[in-house]
Amino acid sequence: MCGRFAVTLPPDAMAQLFNAAPANDLPPVPNHNVCPTNDIAVVMAGAGRRLVPMRWGFLPHWYKATNDGPLLINARAETIAEKPAFREACRARRCLIPVTGFYEWTKDAEGNRLPWYIAPVEGAVLVLAGVWQDWEQGEERYRSCAIVTTAANDQMAAIHHRMPVILAPDDWGKWLGEQGTGAATLMQPAPEGALTMHRVSRAVNSNRASGPELIEPFED
Repeated sequence: MCGRFAVTLPPDAMAQLFNAAPANDLPPVPNHNVCPTNDIAVVMAGAGRRLVPMRWGFLPHWYKATNDGPLLINARAETIAEKPAFREACRARRCLIPVTGFYEWTKDAEGNRLPWYIAPVEGAVLVLAGVWQDWEQGEERYRSCAIVTTAANDQMAAIHHRMPVILAPDDWGKWLGEQGTGAATLMQPAPEGALTMHRVSRAVNSNRASGPELIEPFED
């Protein structure tokens, strides 16, 4: 799964990278501890690509309130086309979620949660596969999204059995639906050796922490 991540790329750099028109209300960066229900910058396609804010935490249309069911921050690649919450979005509303790196946790012998930071070996950004949904209830309106996850590769499996689907630049257009069909073939683990990972301080366990020290290597 993917439960926290970091974003440091400025909005104008994101817009240039994806050749996308940026919205005026994008969330501030850097943020080294993006948490579920935070707004994040997401690339969506339509009449040209747009960089827009979305709530991280997918809201199915039948939810009567934002807390009316499970917090859907991830969508499993193996079942995304079948699950009622995601199947329409999987076909028609896919997006790109740019991050600098993400966090995962292991446990020590006492059951303490030990955070790890995972980032690309090369490049300043990881582009994660996502799906999105517009949600409206009364005067409340959200555009929400979830990160697509798949089985971990061998490297990642040492920490966790799941990982986000990471898209190479040549695959961005296919995932967005700009290059016809075939997006389902992209929901695979990242190549071995594409990521680097190291232990970080347990300070990241607090959703109030957000500084650059959170991604620094840490040893007990």
